Amino acid sequence: MKADLHLHSVYSDGIHTPLELAERAKREGLDLICITDHDTLGGDEEKIAAMKKCGLPFLRGWEISTVTDRKVHILGYNCKFGSAYSAFLEKRKEEALERTEKMMLLANAFLKVNVTLRDVEEECCLEGNVLHPIYTSRAYMKVLHREGNGIEIFTELFDKGKPAYVTPRRPRPEEAIKVIHELGGVAVLAHPGRMRLEGKEDLLNMLVREGIEGMECYYTTHTVTETESYLAFAHKHGLFVTGGSDFHFDGGRPTFGKPDYTVDERFLAKVTLS
Repeated sequence: MKADLHLHSVYSDGIHTPLELAERAKREGLDLICITDHDTLGGDEEKIAAMKKCGLPFLRGWEISTVTDRKVHILGYNCKFGSAYSAFLEKRKEEALERTEKMMLLANAFLKVNVTLRDVEEECCLEGNVLHPIYTSRAYMKVLHREGNGIEIFTELFDKGKPAYVTPRRPRPEEAIKVIHELGGVAVLAHPGRMRLEGKEDLLNMLVREGIEGMECYYTTHTVTETESYLAFAHKHGLFVTGGSDFHFDGGRPTFGKPDYTVDERFLAKVTLS
């Protein structure tokens, strides 16, 4: 099965609806996609309906943003809804709201504007969404009469070292792995090549000890050498090999459906496609 197991929709920081993603997958000859929105399983019914309409199997997924001494993203596949998810989501919403309010205070003072929380929430109007910084960026984009998807404003204002940067409060990777397992899911490390090199091997070994089951070896920005290295690590530790584009919108990398990836049969045996 040709697949892209890492896509983002309007339910986090992508700009496409689940149906638009499903229709594109069908046009481009993919057999399976998974929408892995940040920190939420929101839009589940819409995602199921989109896959059904396009004749594609449905695989539930999400991407949990975590931190240690660096950002670590954990993909969760095949999770079921439950009390552990509800508790996790509420905590993430609280943390994101607190950070958003601090970012806005700094940005308003720096730019001498008056963007409100309601302005930000209007950019995040779908069920299940956590207040991702891209929504804040898009609210400022409108006030400043700038065009684009919000990435430029984020880079100028809210990225690390910029005038309105606020350190995020996020769970540790082992907490993400735990909640994914509590929900009956499969935990996979996203884009290992994007993590800082210093101390990476120790981090990867810690994730294996904590029960990570797969690694996204095939990823948009991985070099051939990186891909081979992560494939060797996955095989050594008996991890599933996954692949995904991390697509949010057109206009550069990542490219929808790339790199080419054929689903790991062991991974398929572990999840349920409906």
